[in-house]
Amino acid sequence: MAEKKKITFILNPISGTQGKEQILKLIPEKLDTSLYDYDIIKTEYAGHAVVLAKTCAEKGDFAVVAIGGDGTVNEIARSLVHTDTALGIIPCGSGNGLARHLHISTIVGKAIDILNKGVVETIDYGKINGQLFFCTCGVGFDAFISLKFAESGKRGPLSYVEQTLRENLSYKPETYELDIEGNTEHYKAFVIACGNAAQYGNNAYIAPHASLMDGMLDITVLEPFTLLDVPSLTFQLFNKTIDQNSHIKTFRCKSVHIHREKPGVAHYDGDPIMMGEDIYVNIVPAGLRVITPEEPESPEHDGNVLERTQEVVLNGLRQLNDEIFEGIRKLNR
Repeated sequence: MAEKKKITFILNPISGTQGKEQILKLIPEKLDTSLYDYDIIKTEYAGHAVVLAKTCAEKGDFAVVAIGGDGTVNEIARSLVHTDTALGIIPCGSGNGLARHLHISTIVGKAIDILNKGVVETIDYGKINGQLFFCTCGVGFDAFISLKFAESGKRGPLSYVEQTLRENLSYKPETYELDIEGNTEHYKAFVIACGNAAQYGNNAYIAPHASLMDGMLDITVLEPFTLLDVPSLTFQLFNKTIDQNSHIKTFRCKSVHIHREKPGVAHYDGDPIMMGEDIYVNIVPAGLRVITPEEPESPEHDGNVLERTQEVVLNGLRQLNDEIFEGIRKLNR
């Protein structure tokens, strides 16, 4: 009889958008214990998952499974790069960017079925000034919004685009110098996104043609736009066609140097980080083992793309309208 493989589940009790008790009940019910021995460990502080995953890799565990959102996945994955220990994911965050790109179901039972099959692929990862990322990183408005999320604690589906409508009037795009493997261009940009995976999360495809296994970054530059452009941009973001928009420039490369006029915020996998004027992003090919579906299912959608676009735009406009009236009310006090 073959020796059982060891899996450690690392659960962040405060991450994501849903309770974890049902997940804890389903693991012993659904996991094939004829194949696996397992432990479940809860994180106790920020960054604890990094330490726990590193210990699991040093012990030679077959896999460490992240139970949480994109931040938990990033913390665990960065401790598993260039080891024989694979990353597994039970996605329960607000975005689930890497899980969605890999077609790992957000239905817990299905995600555990993927673990039972134990199919492992090796994917690329990226670095932004040495900080590891697995989905996307970048500068500009998305980094600014990530910082606002971190300060306010606001998470949830579609909130990125809703915030775009609310903050668009006050946010001033910066001018960036991009050196892409020796070719230098200047852009006034709203967003510069560097994609290893295709999406931010929530099936919002900022780099629709990105692959996790091609050893390349997909760079998306979103030039300034008006509120009138938001409906079409939003539709294309969810419909995998944003690269067809006239405000978009795209490039594929192994590395990029971004220079801006002053220090500010950047983001990696949705988490904000303060960085200087010079930002270096590069891809590291075939650096992380991940448990993936045997045969990828169609991506899970949260409804019809047109309906979702209308929902985002209307919600954002309501918020914008409320804030305008609140501003007028304060002025008339």
